[in-house]
Amino acid sequence: MHTPPTVLATDLDGTLIPLDDCEGNRRDLLRLRQHFASTDATLVFVTGRHLQSAQQAIADFDLPAPDWIICDVGSTICQSLGSGRFVSVEGYESCLENLSDGIPLETVRQTLQSIAGLRLQEPEKQGRFKLSYYADQADLSALAQQIADRIGELPFSMITSVDPFNGDGLIDLLPKGTSKAFALRWWAEHVGRSETELIFAGDSGNDLAALTAGYRAIVVGNADASVVEATRSAHRESGWTDRLVVTDQKATSGVLEGCRFFGLIDNS
Repeated sequence: MHTPPTVLATDLDGTLIPLDDCEGNRRDLLRLRQHFASTDATLVFVTGRHLQSAQQAIADFDLPAPDWIICDVGSTICQSLGSGRFVSVEGYESCLENLSDGIPLETVRQTLQSIAGLRLQEPEKQGRFKLSYYADQADLSALAQQIADRIGELPFSMITSVDPFNGDGLIDLLPKGTSKAFALRWWAEHVGRSETELIFAGDSGNDLAALTAGYRAIVVGNADASVVEATRSAHRESGWTDRLVVTDQKATSGVLEGCRFFGLIDNS
């Protein structure tokens, strides 16, 4: 890819947000914040958090102000109105309504309620188009198979991941085909951006679809080995030789390293 990137789309937890044990993360966050405050580059947060939680993270960690937030694991897209205010994009809501054939998530919840080991996440972590559960990490694969068998022909798909901080298994049910990658693709078409303009940075399983969607990809140094290998394999199979960097640095510092690698930010 020779077109200079103009957009950073990044996961938050484990990626952009500084880690407690990484001394250089906060220094490198300042460099990122300065860059996005002083250039026309576009910043998109792509997170499993709900909107209020993402806004709280911006305040808690003094993150750069994003132009857009794709939240709820890709089931909500919000545009900045300035001054920390965001509004959900109605066109995307209509898109997901169509994908789910208008079937409410309550129907899915009732279908899954007898599966032992599934624990509904807190009400604020549910969404209009996202049904979320906790599970023990050791049971995640088996529970995912049970869920797949239960939902059958319902127009919903499942994303599983592991919380990088406490090891909880996470299961999200979304309208069929919805993911961070799907939302990012819809957003890019909505605002008229090509895939060559985008960099996506991530670290975990729910980032995998976006890391392998054809954008320039940053896998930060603290990512799980399975995510690194799956991303490398997908890029190799697609014949992409210049769209991936697995950084030496962790989290925030890895994001900065990757942005420099791809030329979004200079090395000063």
